Amino acid sequence: MVKVIGLTGGIASGKSTVSSILKSLGAVIIDADVVSREIMIKGTETYNILISVFGREILRKDGEIDRRKLGNLVFADKEKLNKLNEITHPEIIKRIKDIIEEERKKGKEKAIVLDAALLIEMKLFNMVDEVWLVVVDKKTQIRRLMKRDNLSYKDALNRIKSQMSIEDKMKYADFIINNCKDFNAIKRQVELLWGRFSK
Repeated sequence: MVKVIGLTGGIASGKSTVSSILKSLGAVIIDADVVSREIMIKGTETYNILISVFGREILRKDGEIDRRKLGNLVFADKEKLNKLNEITHPEIIKRIKDIIEEERKKGKEKAIVLDAALLIEMKLFNMVDEVWLVVVDKKTQIRRLMKRDNLSYKDALNRIKSQMSIEDKMKYADFIINNCKDFNAIKRQVELLWGRFSK
């Protein structure tokens, strides 16, 4: 049976870096963020529900949902964030389950990686064989997030606070990948962990 690795980490922790390293090593990646975009595409049922709940101001000029506008709206309001999760999470979970099934049927891979920021919050860890958690110190996390998403200190902090704390996530982790140093340091950690599936 092909193993499924759940890869997670706080926002701007370097999870995407780990995911791209794993891809280069031959892992099949299921990106929960890509799945969440797909279920919100114009014309889908989820798209229509989101507009009826949050209004047309979350749309771009081309009629697609502007995820940045939607993010700014919900990250500042816990109730709205809960509502968004209530609408999107069941659809995302269903789609991920289907993709894992499809990949497992092929049976060619050494392991499948489910890359999901909300792996624990959405209980997606129930679908995986082991959880890999990418960690970074708070100061670095805020700095990276401000730079990456062009956010103010306050907005960056709001986004971090809206997620489960790293301490709580650690309780679910089978392996912890420390991303406080340079790229080579994180690459070595990932190669060691992945090496267990290459034998």
